[in-house]
Amino acid sequence: MLERLEIESFVILAEELHFGRTAERLRVTRARVSQTIQSLERRVGAPLFERTSRRVRLTPLGQQFLDEVEPGYRRILRGLATVQAAAKGIEGSLTVGYLGPAAGEFVLEVIDDFTRRYAGVAVRIHETQIKSMFDPLRQDEADLLVTQFPVDEPDLVRGPVVLRVPRMLAVPANHVLAKQETVSVEDMARDRVFACTGHVPDYWQEHLAPSRTPEGRPVLRGRSAATLQETLAMVGAGQGISPVGADVAAYVMPRNVAYVPFRDAGPLEYGMVWRAAGETARLRAFAAVAAERAREWAG
Repeated sequence: MLERLEIESFVILAEELHFGRTAERLRVTRARVSQTIQSLERRVGAPLFERTSRRVRLTPLGQQFLDEVEPGYRRILRGLATVQAAAKGIEGSLTVGYLGPAAGEFVLEVIDDFTRRYAGVAVRIHETQIKSMFDPLRQDEADLLVTQFPVDEPDLVRGPVVLRVPRMLAVPANHVLAKQETVSVEDMARDRVFACTGHVPDYWQEHLAPSRTPEGRPVLRGRSAATLQETLAMVGAGQGISPVGADVAAYVMPRNVAYVPFRDAGPLEYGMVWRAAGETARLRAFAAVAAERAREWAG
């Protein structure tokens, strides 16, 4: 019989495709996750994951196993959340923050699902800005955020990725790059890229727009911007360029700005984040509903 940790480790590693993040979510060591997966693979009799120094991915057998195991695992989690809610009488209020148009649309759909199941919880929404990325959590303005990853903060819990949005480059409409069908990460070295001002971690800025291209060319930082609207206004004024998500291109169309898709940059990832000291039954229930909705969106 499979043990709970084996099932959880397998399903979460299949979501994250990263041993460190899986260990973080399970609150165990990375070595424990590795040992658990190896034990499960010995039980199965074949590898479930392909591992290299650069990435982890499911084998065909691993994907087959996930298709068989995951629905039952999710039913168990939903059942557990339901009986916990009944036992604890989940009610009260919950404030959910979001960053960006796609995250906002996702949060509203999750709230619809959540409030149908937990009528005793009043859910409020809170739009956040890049300049104050995690401040709503730390200032008790929000209980949970759906925000752009990466997140590596010691006082915050990082949940699963719930959205992946294609990455695009916002450029002035008369820019030479606006004439191209696609752009490369190397093209970011051809103009100044706006920096983010406010309480924005350096690692987040580096992930969005690296200081050097893969070929080693320096990416110069332009003026600082505190909000998306400021960034796009300065792009339209010809003062620089900026990576954005495809949701921005779909929802925000200012004058004199063109959006060009990247051909060699991965999508922007969004996930749930909350205070380690602020976890409640309401929050866990919302996170479970959000993870379920995320699978439907990816589906």
